[in-house]
Amino acid sequence: MAKTIVSTSNAPKSMAGYSQGVKAGGFLFIAGQGPFQPETGDVVGKTIQEQTAQCLRNIEAILKEAGSSLDKVVSATFILDEPDDYAGMNEEWSKWFSTDPPVRQGAKLPIKVKGMKISIAVIAEA
Repeated sequence: MAKTIVSTSNAPKSMAGYSQGVKAGGFLFIAGQGPFQPETGDVVGKTIQEQTAQCLRNIEAILKEAGSSLDKVVSATFILDEPDDYAGMNEEWSKWFSTDPPVRQGAKLPIKVKGMKISIAVIAEA
């Protein structure tokens, strides 16, 4: 199975050791995206809603670079710093996936990054 690395300057640069996205087997696998501003790497937003929106903007940019889109997302994994932020995250999530949402699972953030409340990874149709 061939794989293609996907990279865009419209999402935060990946850290050493992983790609922003990989196309393989008809799917697109997007690495966990934090609420970072692509040009500066700074955390965007103080609320979980603002940070969720930034994560999804970053994901959307990578999907677009690969020729896909949010409506082709089939699975998502979100990681929260605080489980109490679930309701606020879900409020923003629902704005982006109002019909036919992907399957989703969540967990608690294992690493503390100053100001970061959430990370989201997705799998989409390529």
